[in-house]
Formats: sequence, structure tokens, C-alpha cells
Amino acid sequence: MRFLNPKTDLAFKKIFGSDSSRDIVISFLNAMLALTGEDAIADVTILDPYQAPKIQGMKDTFLDVRVKDRRGRSHVVEMQVLNVPGLEKRVLYSACKAYVGQLAKGDGYHPLGEVVAVTITDFVMFPELERVASQFRLRADENPLIRHQDLELAFAELPKFTKDEMGLETTLDRWLYFLRTAGDLTAVPRAPAEEPAIVKALDIANRATWTDDELDAQKKREM
Repeated sequence: MRFLNPKTDLAFKKIFGSDSSRDIVISFLNAMLALTGEDAIADVTILDPYQAPKIQGMKDTFLDVRVKDRRGRSHVVEMQVLNVPGLEKRVLYSACKAYVGQLAKGDGYHPLGEVVAVTITDFVMFPELERVASQFRLRADENPLIRHQDLELAFAELPKFTKDEMGLETTLDRWLYFLRTAGDLTAVPRAPAEEPAIVKALDIANRATWTDDELDAQKKREM
């Protein structure tokens, strides 16, 4: 059994952005954003589902995953393997674009809902920070407890995650392990399999479930 690398754009899009990926996205976002209780995401709508024909040409294909939860919060989830110049600005621009995109011409501002941009990087983006996962919000300098809720940027830096399978403790640990190692696995590992959504993600990443056209497109993107 061989799995496609989820850090490549097409595999990431299919795993997290397919019509059947809702429970995968819910599990990952709740773990990544530490959402529990009433704040936890219970259901999502995938706004731009993965469609194999859209692979052709690639230029017009959105390779981030956009979902909206039942409470109206929008989430943009993106995988980055290259630390390109201006990436921080592009992440912020994408989040702001999703925020303003909620309004039609002539609408008031009251309907605007929260937007969370989650970026997973295959490189160290913030060397001055020790944690693998970090979150950024607008806060008051005088009192950090006063914050603007509508816009949040969250990052997971995979090179900072160094736990092996025996050291996995949390659901976020299991997701980070999946993202970091799935492309090298030959079987479903025991610890990540404790999270049903990760088992499903591995099933989607299984090469045997992909069409020849998808595998060919994936190979070209890896090259």
C-alpha cells in the first residue's frame, strides 16, 4: 500500500476539499484551532470541491480549500511547500479577500462573519517562535484580552514537528504526523488510526483510489 504525499497541491486538495471530506476538515480544524465545546465546528460546507477535470492547465485551479461552518465562520486552508517572497502578505490578502467577498454590492457591513486562514508550511516560517502551531489576531496593545474576532491567521510549521509515532499525544499531533509522513508510509500507522478522519484521509491518499489521469497530473506537479 502506497500513499500520495498530502503536501503536494493536488493530493491536499482532494484529501481536504472533496465532497466527502467534511469530517476530515472538521477534525483537522478543530484540532488545529483548539476548538472544543460550543466553539467546536460541527458541520461544514466545502465551497470549491475538488474536481478532477479542473486539473488540466492548473492556472485556473484554486488549490486552497475553502469551507464555511454552520455558524457562518469561513475557513481558508492552504498548504505551502515553498517559502516564496511576500508569502505573509499573500496569506493576509487571501484572508481579507475572503472577508470582503462575503458582501454583495450595496450590502451593509453587519453580515460580515469571521474568517480564519490556516496555512500549513513545509518550511520554518517563524524561527523566533518555538511552537509548531501559532495563531495571530488583532489585539489592543494596552490590553491583549481585547481583540478583534473577525480575522485570524493560523500557521502550522511542519519542520518544527519532530515527534515520532510513539510520541503522538493529541489529535493535532496525529494530523501533523500524517501531513509530514504519509507520502513515505506503506501501511496505516496505529497511533494516527485512532482518529477516524485520518484513516479516511489515508484512504483518499491511497494511490489505488486515484485515476491514471490524476496520478499523471500529480506526478507532473511533483516534478
